Amino acid sequence: MLTTNYTTFMNSTIAYTSSGKGRCIVLLHGFMESSSIWTTYVTELSKTYRVVCIDMPGHGSSDCLGYIHSMELMADAVNAVLQDLRLIRFFIIGHSMGGYVALAYAEKYPKKIKGICLFHSTASADSEERKLGRDKALNLVKQNHKKFVSSVIPLWFAKDTRDKYTAEIEILRQQALTMPKQGLAAALEGMKIRVDREMVLKFSSFRVFYIIGKKDETIPYEQVKTQTTLPNDCEYLILNNAGHMGFIEERAMCLKYIKSYARKAFK
Repeated sequence: MLTTNYTTFMNSTIAYTSSGKGRCIVLLHGFMESSSIWTTYVTELSKTYRVVCIDMPGHGSSDCLGYIHSMELMADAVNAVLQDLRLIRFFIIGHSMGGYVALAYAEKYPKKIKGICLFHSTASADSEERKLGRDKALNLVKQNHKKFVSSVIPLWFAKDTRDKYTAEIEILRQQALTMPKQGLAAALEGMKIRVDREMVLKFSSFRVFYIIGKKDETIPYEQVKTQTTLPNDCEYLILNNAGHMGFIEERAMCLKYIKSYARKAFK
């Protein structure tokens, strides 16, 4: 079992784990998740790399920092951890919201990035329709936290294979229910106001990788696929049978490609 450590940031605590030795891979989870989603990946990757997993503010064991957790604020929380660990350059992998944070980090601290993997994530800002959806989600979180969590998490899995993952869905649900409403609401507010960062990709000096779910109902496949032409150096993996949770739905395939991406990022 991984030991949880803590860094102080804005008079609050940010939780993280660190295991293995060598060049560093940073794993950032998505909305209503925690660093525990990466357990299997840490077990494998830490055989070759130092692997750092960070709980985003208001998620997992990290404190809430306020009523809006912007992607820039979360990026600074990530930086506080990495500074405490005295890590200079690293490969960042971000799932969904974690990808938004990774891009905000790359914009603020570009010289520290060896590569980014956007794992079911996008560089685009929310559309107006999506922002309205965030507002509806915010209202539901405030009114009925349990109902929101229970209704949303199953939708992250591909519709035609959802029944296979009832156990995984329940684990994710139980974990999400332990997180404070304020933390979830603050993340929703932060995602709603995030800026478009396609230009960060277009002018990046680091390698960019995408893992895309063909059946992803949260971040449309077509939208993300077009972004893969932006960076000078970009590779992507399309998971034909995955929704938004490819790290569970296609674990073996994702781990294989992440290992390959890491080797290329550190060249």
